[in-house]
Amino acid sequence: MQFLRTAFWVVIAVALAFFCMANYVPVTVRLWGDMVMETKLPVLLIGAFLLGAMPFWVMARATRWRMKRRLESTERALVAATASAAPATPATVTTPILPDATPSPLTPTGQA
Repeated sequence: MQFLRTAFWVVIAVALAFFCMANYVPVTVRLWGDMVMETKLPVLLIGAFLLGAMPFWVMARATRWRMKRRLESTERALVAATASAAPATPATVTTPILPDATPSPLTPTGQA
């Protein structure tokens, strides 16, 4: 599975590199008012992608942090509950001694 994930990201990176090489042209972007920014097209697109992806990345990290804290809290509660429910002295298990139940050997009844 790790190989497929790596192969996917390599394909994406190669496609992005080819796109950047084919479209490395200057672009004029009008911001607000009289402000104008001149940049290359791949820089503009990658910057816009990262700016749009940042809120979702922050939300995913926050959710992961919250779930990790909840899991640790639950594990601590489980350990505490298990420790308080355990008996103070270990119970000994005795096995009953059974009488010898080996069968007697069979002797053939030699009828001729």
